[in-house]
Amino acid sequence: MTAVLLAKLILAPALVVGSSLAGRRWGAAIAGILVSLPIVAGPILLFSWLDHGERFAAEAAGAALRGIAVLGGFALLFAVICAYLPWPVVLGVTWAACLTGGLLLAHVQVGPVAGLALALSVNTACWYAIRRRRSGEPVAVRPRWWDLPSRAVATGLLVVTLTTAASALGPETTGVLAPFPIATSVVAAFALAQAGPETAVATLLGVLRGLPGFAMFCFVVAVLVEKLGGPAAFGLGTVAALVTAFLLRPRVRDVRASPPAAAARSGT
Repeated sequence: MTAVLLAKLILAPALVVGSSLAGRRWGAAIAGILVSLPIVAGPILLFSWLDHGERFAAEAAGAALRGIAVLGGFALLFAVICAYLPWPVVLGVTWAACLTGGLLLAHVQVGPVAGLALALSVNTACWYAIRRRRSGEPVAVRPRWWDLPSRAVATGLLVVTLTTAASALGPETTGVLAPFPIATSVVAAFALAQAGPETAVATLLGVLRGLPGFAMFCFVVAVLVEKLGGPAAFGLGTVAALVTAFLLRPRVRDVRASPPAAAARSGT
């Protein structure tokens, strides 16, 4: 097994598990914010740079900004239908919509600045739309023993599938699909199945709150990777994502409004 394949199997799943544990400690909104950071798309773009070079990575990161706009639509659609349909159907419908939107936007050529504006405007609109629909508070549940291993396996399989297909897909399609809601789907679907729609909606609100940081990461990589090289661009992109997430973090009382998940912590 190569080092790159091993990293694909470990890095993103480990980050998803860490986000899930944080969600148990601090609530669904925090879990959503953490999984909206580039914990899956970041490694996908990183491996694209390692495998295909700086130009490929720049184009893929620019295209990923369009994919982030699609991710906002995914969150809104998931929040709207999750109260009426079982989680497998919700996941199937939202994935189909996300894939369709991503493949369509792969053919829309815009620069990083326009892509950033698109991502931020769409996700802000989706955040307000979901917030207006919210009618209750998330509930805490005690997770099953297989919860974290299942999240890790699902994430690892999806990351390996997309990065393996990158050569055939090309930079534009790879980039647009890089923000495909891998971690978000895993966390939101588990929240819906185990705790109900209000917890899933709280998670998705957290996702949308954190997506500007994701967008800043992609923007920095798209603009700087050919000028400064991969290590500097990805490093600066990570800093930009973390700073943006910190500035947009929920207020303390907003976090405390979510149940402390005492029952969930007892299961870890």
